[in-house]
Amino acid sequence: MASEVYRVPDLADGQFHRIEQTIKRSRFITSIAHADSPEAAKRFVQKIKDEFPDARHNCWAFCAGAAGSSSQIGASDDGEPHGTAGRPMLTVLMHCGVGEITAVVTRYFGGILLGTGGLVKAYQSSVKLGLENLPLCDRMIASEVSVGLGHRFVTPLLRMLPDYRASVVEQRFEAEALFKIKLPEDRIEKFFKALEEVTSNSASVKKL
Repeated sequence: MASEVYRVPDLADGQFHRIEQTIKRSRFITSIAHADSPEAAKRFVQKIKDEFPDARHNCWAFCAGAAGSSSQIGASDDGEPHGTAGRPMLTVLMHCGVGEITAVVTRYFGGILLGTGGLVKAYQSSVKLGLENLPLCDRMIASEVSVGLGHRFVTPLLRMLPDYRASVVEQRFEAEALFKIKLPEDRIEKFFKALEEVTSNSASVKKL
């Protein structure tokens, strides 16, 4: 069973983490940001490109989903020899235990060729160095469910929520009480069963 939480960069919109190293006179500037979608990742990449328009390369990689997930990933060598920058950077990100992360490595060429192996090592080490002191926080793998139930069951429902790390996203009171609730993916089944018991199987529930 997948963990209900994963680590993400603890960086607000517009913030990023940066380190720099020099390898054979080439400057490698690593910028890392939190990005929870491919669109957000690409906006950050463009922001760094705009900051360093005179750099020889702005290579990048992102994993915009949960840690280790390959559902929302991308990478670019940005002019470096094929397979020497973006993919090696992505490999580091995929195995670092951090999700929703984008890394851009800006290179100012120092006049000494590093060779294919040297480039792979330089870009991977730049990302690893950037990860060393990256501030992190937890992100819950959550899903949303809809719940409809009689008004007399509202208080018992609300009392249940902390036991399942659940929270109310929306609520409406019509002929019955209608709720949209967010909770960890791996607690939904138990939550539904507990709700059946509390409401004598009278609640309507659905995963959204």
